Amino acid sequence: MNMKNIEQKLRHADYKQAKLYFFCNFIALMIITAYALLMKSPTILTILPEGGDSRRQMYMIFVLTLFGCVIFTIYAASLFFRKKTRQIGILMALGASKKALIPGIFREVFTLSSLSSLTGMLAGIPLMYLLWNSFQLLVESPEMTLRLDYTALRISGLFMLLVIIFACVTANYYLSRTDIIDVIQEEHRNEPVKQLGKWCGPLGLLLILIGAIIGYSAPGFWISVFHRYPSVSVNLLYAPVFIGLYLVMLHTVVHGWRSNRKNPYRNIISRSMMKFQGKQTVNNLLVSTVLIAGACFAIFYIPMLGVGQLVSVSGWEFDYMYDYRLDQTVPSPNEIEEIAAGHDLVLKDWKEIPYITLAQDGEKEVEDEDNRFHYEYQQLLCETKYVSESAFNQLTGQTLDILPGTFRLITDKDDNAAKYAKRSDSILTNMDTRKTLSVTYEGLAYFSMLTGMVPYYVLDDKDYAQISQGLSSEWMGNAHFFNADGKDVYAFADEFFHTFVKSFGPECEYPAYYDRINKIAANEQGEVYWGDTDDLTKISLSKPDTSDFRAYWAFMPKFRSLNMNDFMNTFAVYLMTFLFIFIVCVTTACVICYTRCQTIALNNRYIFDDLKRLGASPDFLNREVRVQCKRVFHTPTVVGMTMMFLLYFMIMYANDGRISIPELAGMGACAVVLILIMLLIYLIYRKTVAIMKRELDLIPNISNTSNN
Repeated sequence: MNMKNIEQKLRHADYKQAKLYFFCNFIALMIITAYALLMKSPTILTILPEGGDSRRQMYMIFVLTLFGCVIFTIYAASLFFRKKTRQIGILMALGASKKALIPGIFREVFTLSSLSSLTGMLAGIPLMYLLWNSFQLLVESPEMTLRLDYTALRISGLFMLLVIIFACVTANYYLSRTDIIDVIQEEHRNEPVKQLGKWCGPLGLLLILIGAIIGYSAPGFWISVFHRYPSVSVNLLYAPVFIGLYLVMLHTVVHGWRSNRKNPYRNIISRSMMKFQGKQTVNNLLVSTVLIAGACFAIFYIPMLGVGQLVSVSGWEFDYMYDYRLDQTVPSPNEIEEIAAGHDLVLKDWKEIPYITLAQDGEKEVEDEDNRFHYEYQQLLCETKYVSESAFNQLTGQTLDILPGTFRLITDKDDNAAKYAKRSDSILTNMDTRKTLSVTYEGLAYFSMLTGMVPYYVLDDKDYAQISQGLSSEWMGNAHFFNADGKDVYAFADEFFHTFVKSFGPECEYPAYYDRINKIAANEQGEVYWGDTDDLTKISLSKPDTSDFRAYWAFMPKFRSLNMNDFMNTFAVYLMTFLFIFIVCVTTACVICYTRCQTIALNNRYIFDDLKRLGASPDFLNREVRVQCKRVFHTPTVVGMTMMFLLYFMIMYANDGRISIPELAGMGACAVVLILIMLLIYLIYRKTVAIMKRELDLIPNISNTSNN
């Protein structure tokens, strides 16, 4: 027996801790690699608009995930070396010098860290393909073809470098210790946190609420008061949320949320173990909470979008609606009925109304230097559509009376008209004759199918006739409505849609947010309209099945069966992106919770052994294990889910000062999703408890029992 043999035996004795460290690094690098590939994929970046809320949400959750994985790997390394110190101390006690131990220790650490990180990095690529292609089996969309930009691996490489550097720095720290007894006992050293009063929990909840409100409202407040775009630093106002989270986790570890006055010795073992390792526990709970909150934020996108679409479509007054400019030749009603006859479908309730497009005035936001801006009045600000009073009443069956010199905004029952639709007195301009009409805003008119990105208004018949004189066909159009007689047929809707799109010329190849009035105004001022230089405004009539085309084309028709059946295909990339983010965040959070429970089993095994020798019953020991694991899984789940649900609810309310029926239905669907997530985490918790019992020898070995 020589020193090398002893070192090998000691290393073999600690193989479980090395395996846990390898597993932690592997999972962290796999998750970060897969997420980085998703985030930099041309498939995703083509669909998610630059500067849009969806892309910002993806980046924000990545930051949360990166933060969680960094803390996770640092924790795993610290835990590994706390166990490793026992091996180092024994070798030093046997006479090995630090100089002799350094090569072997650093070789092991570097090899273990590099191999686990590199393996996880490589595993992230097939994970990305596996998750994406699994979802692609359910959706037939050409946009779902996955394209990866492998330069994203630079992010993983930097993270891998961080893992290796920290592992080597930690190894050097523990090798620099001089007290051999202190080194040997390092793994049993407690890390209690400062015990604050029971006020810290309620204060933490209050800080979370205050931080969420201030952080969310600060950008809007900054813009309205200082007329300046806020910098990234304004996000620091969310800091009270994280301070509050820390206080909530601290209260959970130190005091718990259940009163023990009547039975102060209840779960005293599990409560004490949690207190004695308070720093580790609080950090783990904090990271898990942030990740679960991020997962909920991502997954909420799917039910909110899906339920909102379902509620909106079900509220349409007709099965079909399409509109077009008069300079276009689209299929006539007779041609449409011939297409329907080919699918054994009869059409009924035909309605047709004319509309005109006019310029509306308003305040234009003009950018200055240093992120400042100011407002300037502009008569030709944006394009809006108008129908006459009689045409609107003929379409809807209402008896709306529009007074001369007034107008009304058309919206649905939940008032989901265009977000920036003007609701004040206006000057309307005929773009051919440049005649103007001053009108007074008189309120709302209701018809959901005329609610869209470009707002519709109702004018008095005489005002409509006066302002429309001299308009060319480019600024005039018709809108048609009809129903299916009996059960609708998706095949007809799909064929009619593609026939309708093919009938348009290239002059109509633009999205709804491409404002022709704004373009004319910019050109007359000698400026280049932003829409003529931005890729966001480029859509193709030759690709009518892409999500951009379906979501934004200026003349996208509203077909009930088409919208209901093609929802998955239209928004496939959006749905898969946020489903992937959800899977990544939940997986990381569950792995962190599982690792923490494994740490309990490894670090406190001697406590359970002592309790068994003192006569503790198996039921008592099993209950202590369950209680300890329950806190590790239960607290982050409840806090993260509750926090994100309330934040989402606050965002919905803050958007327009109310909660609409589609938003309320979407939040109900989010609540159902939360229940499913809780069930998933509960199953992982049960499996973790079973593994811990096996690790602590609390489950009898059936095979050995039968042999005996």
